[in-house]
Amino acid sequence: MSLPKVILKSGKEKSIQRRHPWIFSGAVYGVSREINDGEVVDVVDSKNQHLGTGYFSDKGSIVVRILTFGDETFSENFWNKKLQSAWELRLKILNLEVTNAFRVIHGEGDGISGLIIDYYDKNWVIQAHSTGVFLQMEQIAEAIKSNFPDYCETIYCKSSGTLPNTGTDYFLFGNKAEAVARENNILFSVNWVEGQKTGFFLDQRENRKLLGEFSKGKKVLNTFCYTGGFSIYAMSAGAELVTSVDISQKAVDLAASNMELNYPNANHKAVADDVFNFMKENHQIYDVIVLDPPAFAKSIKSKHTATQAYKRLNIAGLKALAPNGILFTFSCSQVIDDVLFYNTVAAAAIETGRNIRVLHKLEQGPDHPTNIYHPEGHYLKGLVLFVE
Repeated sequence: MSLPKVILKSGKEKSIQRRHPWIFSGAVYGVSREINDGEVVDVVDSKNQHLGTGYFSDKGSIVVRILTFGDETFSENFWNKKLQSAWELRLKILNLEVTNAFRVIHGEGDGISGLIIDYYDKNWVIQAHSTGVFLQMEQIAEAIKSNFPDYCETIYCKSSGTLPNTGTDYFLFGNKAEAVARENNILFSVNWVEGQKTGFFLDQRENRKLLGEFSKGKKVLNTFCYTGGFSIYAMSAGAELVTSVDISQKAVDLAASNMELNYPNANHKAVADDVFNFMKENHQIYDVIVLDPPAFAKSIKSKHTATQAYKRLNIAGLKALAPNGILFTFSCSQVIDDVLFYNTVAAAAIETGRNIRVLHKLEQGPDHPTNIYHPEGHYLKGLVLFVE
């Protein structure tokens, strides 16, 4: 049966010919018939030439998320091919003997716009960011089970936070809610049912490892600590003192529990407090500070307010840093690009009047790849600063 068509305006086919996977509403001339949200559609240009196939959306500005380009067809084997390709890439960039927690599918970065799949020691957590992907949830689960039978104990759909109208989250296979995952031989207790996102922030793996190189014998402050990833890496490298701060008592308890799991006798303080308040009231000077806040800007409208928040946070961090200290500072806000983030941190630096050198520019780990045709997939920005 032929698919419904989304017809583009003349000249609007160029982005899809450059393999960008999003079709925006302003590019659409019309449709061949009424199309349901999440339905698979063919995209054609103004001369009825086929450009690609994808999922239709009647919500937001992205009307179609392209899955296949040109003459490639969208078939039942699509999920098998994409999962196998993504898994093979992870085997090339990761050592499963020391790391069994990683992202398997990173949306557009792995050629499936709107889909996130994270893996925690044979447990798969799926997040749909589009109705089209959500409607394929059973097929995705079957592809996981059939392709990776030795690596699959549980498959969990966790899409209610990304698609509010999908109902409650649920198990597609198995019933485990948590596991102790291994990252560079460091252990983390992960609960994908109750935790934020899919249970853990996997994108900072390489940056946590780098932090360890600066932490031996140092006093380290980890702000917005969540489950304590940076804290435990610092302690694994021989930090003298590690302080973890988060406004959520539940997060702080998780950080303390994960530290206990790895280093029962660690000199670790876990503090439930607003980070800005803690930085203002605390008088301890630290040798290494991590500023890894949640996304201050989730839309273009909040861009200015977020920029000011990043500036205030970095001023506070720089003031709490010992002479010749190290600052790891991040933004995961997609609307704050690399240049704006760099300039915001520079503005904070100017206010402190300290001599500062950039040692590293950081981004998300390689299991969160960016599609070269979709630069919007690059979202995590970080700087490592040496502060005299």
